[in-house]
Amino acid sequence: MDGTVLVADDDRTIRTVLTQALTRAGCKVHATSSLTTLMRWVGEGKGDVVISDVVMPDGNGLEMLPKIRQDRPDLPVIVISAQNTIMTAIQAAEAEAYDYLPKPFDLPDLMKRTAKALDNRNRAPKREDVATIGADGPDELPLVGKTPAMQALYRLVARVMNTDLPVLISGESGTGKSLIARAIHDFSDRRTLPFITVTGADLSDLEGPARVLARVKGGTLLIDEITDIPDEIQARVVRMMDIPGEHVPRFMATSQGDLAQAMDEGRVRQDLYYRLSGATINVPSLRERVEDIALLTEHFLARAEREGAPKRWLSKDAAELFRAYSWPGNVRQLENSVRRLSLTSRAEEISRTEVEAVLGNQPDTGPILRGGDAEKLGTSVARHLRRYFDLHGNMLPPPGLYARILKEVEAPLIEIALEATGGNQAKCADLLGINRNTLRKKITDLDIRVTRRRKLM
Repeated sequence: MDGTVLVADDDRTIRTVLTQALTRAGCKVHATSSLTTLMRWVGEGKGDVVISDVVMPDGNGLEMLPKIRQDRPDLPVIVISAQNTIMTAIQAAEAEAYDYLPKPFDLPDLMKRTAKALDNRNRAPKREDVATIGADGPDELPLVGKTPAMQALYRLVARVMNTDLPVLISGESGTGKSLIARAIHDFSDRRTLPFITVTGADLSDLEGPARVLARVKGGTLLIDEITDIPDEIQARVVRMMDIPGEHVPRFMATSQGDLAQAMDEGRVRQDLYYRLSGATINVPSLRERVEDIALLTEHFLARAEREGAPKRWLSKDAAELFRAYSWPGNVRQLENSVRRLSLTSRAEEISRTEVEAVLGNQPDTGPILRGGDAEKLGTSVARHLRRYFDLHGNMLPPPGLYARILKEVEAPLIEIALEATGGNQAKCADLLGINRNTLRKKITDLDIRVTRRRKLM
């Protein structure tokens, strides 16, 4: 890399790490813990790229971006922030940041993005005028999560927010597809216009499309579960999307399964698929972002308390059970379980026994995707890997992917095998076809908790 990088962060360790890494890569670095100093450097014409934290002792890094854009429109600014909510990602996009990374960030990934910014520093990004973001804080937003999968989703939402592209939102039931559609609308330049959700029933008669278009008035039209709509009604949706006019709405659609696969199977018209897939957002299941379960639980308990429920928190054992549960109903099931526990728990601390009682009474939820158990393991893995790559947009995932994926597969395999053998390590090793000492080492390395469990039937 060749250029000068201005680094602003109140964390001395981060400043040191970035200075050393960028210097080794061939850059000159000016680092500071003060936004005032950073803005003085910018005003003096120093720097080819800025890397700035958001919360600083003397101000907010995002609030400096309009001034930087005004004075130095060709100066890329990469925002890094520990306030890694969808609100931060949207605010960074609104302020025309070159890029946004949540903390803790992956250093090689940040270096890659910095190199790209240096390469493109002579080309100012072209953006349309964007709407001013509302006054609601991040606690008012329905999307909660700090895992890489959710951070990538936040960045994608911010990128498509003020485009006119149709948006297809896919994911399992209960992951929050409709909430994401609503968030895109509420923070877009159409937010003062109607947001209308329709199903196939709303379009079942000949006058249905005209009534819907009259209601949406150029706002956002969300078609719920597009794969469940009959072919004849799908054709009406195609004609709706092709109608010219001054008040054409923005079209969005949700789908539980892979829409491309549904098209191949004849459940979705090709012409509709190509019209809807302008931008595709894949919402990760709760199983794909296990680290968010504790954060979501705290969020729902706090919400329940604000609505009049007693103050509650999970015991350590109860929290571990929540983390280990499969959550077939995803975030919706988690929220309903937390709400029930907040009202029925006998003490402020919710016990593992109480959690077991609530989860044990959950209805049996079958496979979400069509094909269910008939889907081959390799197909399922490939689908999740493609989703992981898609969530990173036009950037590659952080290095070390091979080891991370193996760990993600290996840990649940051993945990399930231990459960199936009642915690008997000798039988588990035999089942897996590995040496018992190897199994013990993997249990230690992967931090797998071994308990005596009832054998699976």
